[in-house]
Amino acid sequence: MSVAAVVLAAGGSTRFGEPKQLAAFEGETFVRRIVRAAIDAGCVPVVVVTGEDSAQVILELTGIPISVAVNPQWSSGLGSSIGVGVRYAMDLAADLDAAVLLTCDQPFVSAATLRQLIQLRLTSGKPIVASAYAATLGIPALFDRSCFPDLLQLKGDSGAKGIILSRQHDVAPFNFPAAAIEIDTPADYPRFLAPNEKVSIRAEEFVKRAALDRL
Repeated sequence: MSVAAVVLAAGGSTRFGEPKQLAAFEGETFVRRIVRAAIDAGCVPVVVVTGEDSAQVILELTGIPISVAVNPQWSSGLGSSIGVGVRYAMDLAADLDAAVLLTCDQPFVSAATLRQLIQLRLTSGKPIVASAYAATLGIPALFDRSCFPDLLQLKGDSGAKGIILSRQHDVAPFNFPAAAIEIDTPADYPRFLAPNEKVSIRAEEFVKRAALDRL
C-alpha cells in the first residue's frame, strides 16, 4: 500500500511564542523528529507543509528526503494546510492509496506508531484510521484516497477532526493515549523534561502528570 505522510508545520506558533517546530526534544527538533518517524515507517512521499517559518523549517530539514509544500494562506487555518499537503502528495504520487496526517507537536508519535496505524487500515478495511485518546478521535490519522475529496475541501480552521467525527462508521479507532500530549504553550514544554534531568520522561508518566494538572 502506498501511503504518504503530510506533516503540518505551517502554523505561526502564536501561543508558544517562537517556532515550536524547531523546539528541541531528546536532541532533535520536533519537525525533524516527526519527519524521521514518517520516513522510517515507510511513508512515501513525505510532504512537509510550511508557512510563516518556512525558510527555517526547510533549512532544518536540509538533506532529508522530503518534499516541501508552502502554504501562502497558512494564517487562514489548519484546513488550508491540509488541502495544500494532500494535493501536493497526490501530484507527486498519482497511485497514492492513503495519506497520514501528522503535526509537529505530538512528540510521542514514532515510526512504530505509524506502522501500527497503517496495519490497522489493512486489517480493518476501514477508510479512516484515527487515534483514540482522551475520549475523542483525532490525528495522527490515516485517510484512504476515497477521503481525499473531503480533505481537499477543508477551509479555515476546520481540520480533519470534523471529517473523522462525522464519519465514525468509517473509522477504525487506534488506541493511542499519548496523542493527547501536545505542545501549545511554553508552559507545556518543560513537562517533557524531569526537573534537572537531561532525559525525557516516559509518555505514560507525562499523561498522568497532564491529567493531574487538569484536576
